[in-house]
Amino acid sequence: MSKDVKAVIDEFYQVVNMTSKELESWLDTDESQTVGQKDGDDESIGHKSGRRIIQLLQRKDDYTNDDLSHMKKVISYVHRHMAQKPSGDLKHTHSYYSLKNWGHDPLK
Repeated sequence: MSKDVKAVIDEFYQVVNMTSKELESWLDTDESQTVGQKDGDDESIGHKSGRRIIQLLQRKDDYTNDDLSHMKKVISYVHRHMAQKPSGDLKHTHSYYSLKNWGHDPLK
């Protein structure tokens, strides 16, 4: 495994701070489905990403180039949205819900 691939995987596991079970439970909530941009169907992009993240967390190795590309997308999303997070009580905000859809609980 190259250093670059290892760095992506390591950073993915740093920004995704929810377990697959935590993320799966979250994605089953009404709140998780109230946020996010939709691209033609009923499920938001972030919600789909959350389901993909669960698969990645359960696999733990033998990642494809497509998997690594999605990991980079997750890393970018979390960094970008953490830089924009609102001040005050974050728990009941769209920002919080969106970040959790992408596997990051900023209150952990």
